[in-house]
Amino acid sequence: MPVVNRIAAFADEMKTWRRHLHANPEIEFDCHKTAAFVVERLREFGVDEIHEGIATTGLVAIINGKGAGGTIGLRADMDALPMPEMTGLDYASTVDGAMHACGHDGHTTMLLGAAKYLSETRNFSGKVALIFQPAEEGGGGAGVMVEEGIMDRFGVDQVYALHNIPEIEVGHFYSTPGPIMAAVDEFHVDIQGRGGHGAYPQDTADPVVAALAIGNALQTIISRNHDTRGEAVVSLTQIHTGSTDNVIPDTAYLNGTVRTFDPAVQEMIIRRMEAIVTGQSAAYDVQATLRYDKGYPATVNDADKVAFAAEVAREVSGEDAVNANTGMEMGAEDFAYMLEARPGAYFFLGQGEGPGVHHPKYDFNDEISPIGASYFARLVEKAQPL
Repeated sequence: MPVVNRIAAFADEMKTWRRHLHANPEIEFDCHKTAAFVVERLREFGVDEIHEGIATTGLVAIINGKGAGGTIGLRADMDALPMPEMTGLDYASTVDGAMHACGHDGHTTMLLGAAKYLSETRNFSGKVALIFQPAEEGGGGAGVMVEEGIMDRFGVDQVYALHNIPEIEVGHFYSTPGPIMAAVDEFHVDIQGRGGHGAYPQDTADPVVAALAIGNALQTIISRNHDTRGEAVVSLTQIHTGSTDNVIPDTAYLNGTVRTFDPAVQEMIIRRMEAIVTGQSAAYDVQATLRYDKGYPATVNDADKVAFAAEVAREVSGEDAVNANTGMEMGAEDFAYMLEARPGAYFFLGQGEGPGVHHPKYDFNDEISPIGASYFARLVEKAQPL
């Protein structure tokens, strides 16, 4: 079964929705206009319930099927990125410093397309919970929605999400059982030394050399403390110190990211960072403190749900267009919180050649909206048949 004919019939309407959303991006939890647009469409479709104000601007809409049964959750993220747009499109962002550079406008559109179809046909049992989420790019909106009780409140049994991916052929799906996206943390090291004249370093406690030593040592954690058969990343991404050539400064600052899949590896990295910062600060006679902030957990797919969703994807795009065992990636995704709460699957959908996500010239490919909407709709119909 290819793209659902009824969904293909309103592809132009979906394009209009998506381009409106693209021109009007909103950041993190401040998705008031986006949520209002979504609600307006859902009311036009005739969904049975709309519950607003979850995680500030998130919402859950319920569509009842034709018979008794469980509830399947489908999630789309709504927020944009705090960055300028450089596409030159006639529907480019009208908001300075905000851009839909990750395709969340397209994700919202695909779920709206599925909502329109499912509201018309209702060829399923039980219910579908349409989850429109703010703050995926920062703030962990999915986690906030889970904390506010959406899974229990709406009786969600299983949950699914979809993300576009450039440079993968249009309509091709991929995922993997178990961990698919990494946990993402950040670390900060503040170094307090004693500055002075660059010509008389013996009279100082130099935070610059301490920063270099700490930075170099941090980069040995993966190569010397971590099992080389595992997967983890420690990346030092910022060093800030000093102001001119002949002054040794008082302070220095380091910052970076950590990506892991195994909580035990995450804890090992934290322990090693603490030991390195403590030891190197003593060696260089400075005061250094580590602040380690845990972010989104690893995104872990349920193996059975991946196998099921892959069958659905093959119906939509064909046998050769689906790879359900691609392995793990080091990116991160707050859908992880929903997968911690309920079994489900996170899939990627190829959108063809073009700039990658988070690039100022990125744009979602409207050609894949009917594909994603068909995938969502068929998930419901196959998971909860009449």
